[in-house]
Amino acid sequence: MPLAQDEQLILDSIKVPSDNDPLRPEFPDEGPKFPATPTYKIEVPRFKYVWLKDESFNPTGTHKDRMAWEMVVTYRDLLIAKKRGIIKKLPHLSIISSGSAANAIQTALRKYRLPNLKILVGYNIDKETKRNLKKIGCEIYETDLAKKPLNAEEILRLTNNPDGIDITSDESLDPDTRFYDWLSYEILNNSPDYCFIPYGSGHLYENLLNVSKREIMASVGRGSCDPRFKGDVKKLEKCHFMGAATHVLSAPAFYTFRRSLVGSF
Repeated sequence: MPLAQDEQLILDSIKVPSDNDPLRPEFPDEGPKFPATPTYKIEVPRFKYVWLKDESFNPTGTHKDRMAWEMVVTYRDLLIAKKRGIIKKLPHLSIISSGSAANAIQTALRKYRLPNLKILVGYNIDKETKRNLKKIGCEIYETDLAKKPLNAEEILRLTNNPDGIDITSDESLDPDTRFYDWLSYEILNNSPDYCFIPYGSGHLYENLLNVSKREIMASVGRGSCDPRFKGDVKKLEKCHFMGAATHVLSAPAFYTFRRSLVGSF
């Protein structure tokens, strides 16, 4: 099935130089580089070497821009599927988010003229945040998020998106290995002893652990080493990974810091 002219233009505009070649990175989309963001040495009392991974250089200022780019790449694959007659129309994406993830994803989708993001938020969402998300094109649906955990089918129903894709809990998108794989290698190539990771949805934490497992297994002949990995596998085997969450107990579990910094020492 031929794509409409505007769809073909969108498809042509989404450039993915490679999936894992450090010499041909994919992020950020304008001027890809690896590493994509800087790492700073900072002073912390009683610790000799402490480094911060500064993701505020990304388009909307958080590590969620990495996931947002992967959603654009997902649409590239969907456009190819539509061109081949596998699907008839592009689906909308749904997600539970009232912060940096929704902002990053919708900003990326809007840039590439892709379907607007449908977001599910709690009734207690900050009014200014809601106004800003609506301003950039998010379709907002409200519910009581504290009532019970929601599965993908329920999220799609509550966002009026029965034929769509739920980013929050749909494993078909490989969120635990794909959303932050490039970022994971940027961090692990510093061969840290400890990593402190902002823990919101947990996807960044999962990506780091899965990438670490992959490289450790490859070092003993069980799999192949990724060309992006330049760290010390012996140190990686002993690295401690710690999730850093907000101290506000009433905050939603998926909330992440506005200025997202990942540190290791």
